[in-house]
Amino acid sequence: MNNTQSAGFIALLYETHKAEWEATPSTQQAIDWLSDLFEFLFPNSRLNKQSIYEGQLKKNQIDLENILLSYLDPDNWDIGDKVEQFYASLETLYQDLRRDATRIHELDPAAVSIHEVIVSYPGFYAIAVYRIANKLSLLKIPILPRILSEYAHGKTGVDIHPSATIGVPFCIDHGTGIVIGATTIIGQNVTIYQGVTLGASQVSKVLSDIKRHPTVEDNVTIYARSTILGGRTVIGHDSVIGGSVFLTKSVAPHSQVFNTHQLRIEVKQDA
Repeated sequence: MNNTQSAGFIALLYETHKAEWEATPSTQQAIDWLSDLFEFLFPNSRLNKQSIYEGQLKKNQIDLENILLSYLDPDNWDIGDKVEQFYASLETLYQDLRRDATRIHELDPAAVSIHEVIVSYPGFYAIAVYRIANKLSLLKIPILPRILSEYAHGKTGVDIHPSATIGVPFCIDHGTGIVIGATTIIGQNVTIYQGVTLGASQVSKVLSDIKRHPTVEDNVTIYARSTILGGRTVIGHDSVIGGSVFLTKSVAPHSQVFNTHQLRIEVKQDA
């Protein structure tokens, strides 16, 4: 590459990156804001004064507003209103997450306390980030919710699209390898184990405005490594989906679905 080509390439990079930077929030600022918010909701150290909470909340609000101002045009976005709406929902979000943590504690025999679930369970963290990102998604805020969900994905191995609809309480046990697509609908008291995929039966850009992912009704348990695909697939309430099941059609309420593969074990006798 000669000097003329190099100069043209650098100019192209600069203009492309400039346009992208202006339309994208800082990933690090987004992660810092998320971490501060999680610490505000579930502090891992003792706070001696109520005023500390008040100061934390105010700083978090300012940080979110600054993040949005960094990439959204204030002439086209009522950023102050978006921030106000998000924090108006924060108490409900907190209560929902307490219910999620309580449900995980109730179902996991290894969980010593609700606090242990909150401070150390990756499944709970993935749910918490989903609920935060989902609130932002419902406010039609672009890009930021996906940055948050991908950060949680990297930390926990749980990939929940922020546009998915998930009822309360929700339990993820272990979590690694779980995928929950954007148009998934999950009811209340649903439990999902590691390796579960709630995905689309086909991937095509023309389907972007169509429900592509399953509906899981209330009180359903889905065990490890099961795959459920398709926007018309409905798992009826109070059903159990066993491990390593592959489903592309609906099942009625109160169903039990198991993989029929039989494992054969032979004990070789000494000659």
